[in-house]
Amino acid sequence: MYAANFLLLGAVLFSIGVFGVIARRNAVMVLMSIELILNAVNINLIAFALMNDSAEGHVFALYVIAVAAAEVGVGLAMVLMIYRNRRSIALDELSEMRG
Repeated sequence: MYAANFLLLGAVLFSIGVFGVIARRNAVMVLMSIELILNAVNINLIAFALMNDSAEGHVFALYVIAVAAAEVGVGLAMVLMIYRNRRSIALDELSEMRG
């Protein structure tokens, strides 16, 4: 019952994150939604690790945190470059990415 609450929280956070990725037009909000999805995955990994009395879930959660940090760095750099070139970060205005 205790882990089921964490799994329910993870499912709710994941659903909100997916909705944010699909519905938002702002690139920063999409990045924040992706972070919400990754945090939901972390909660689920920890919950399953607690259910099975193992440490693998904690190790994988640390890997997910490292990937999320790299994603934020690269994603925000891309958003800044798009803003410098186009003066807008609306995703629906980007029809093609050129070098």
